[in-house]
Amino acid sequence: MAEANSSLARSRVHRALSRPNLLMGADRELVLLTALAAVILIFVVLTWYAALFGAAIWLFAVAALRMMAKVDPLMRRVYLRHISYKTAYRATSSPWRRY
Repeated sequence: MAEANSSLARSRVHRALSRPNLLMGADRELVLLTALAAVILIFVVLTWYAALFGAAIWLFAVAALRMMAKVDPLMRRVYLRHISYKTAYRATSSPWRRY
């Protein structure tokens, strides 16, 4: 039995290839999108209040996104797939079935 196991090919799966792409512990695209929205708010209004409000909004959003990523790092993709589904599907064998 030892011979059969030693003849199997082994391949290493590197952790960097199988981990989700996170930035600051949250989904990379969502963190960058919220940062862009905060920067646009700051530079459009150009007041100290807007700068503080934009920074606070961004920090709150990153904290919420980090909590979301702790539950499921791929939650954004799961949600996008979820909203693409219909609420009900007909009980047919194929979408091209003749009625």
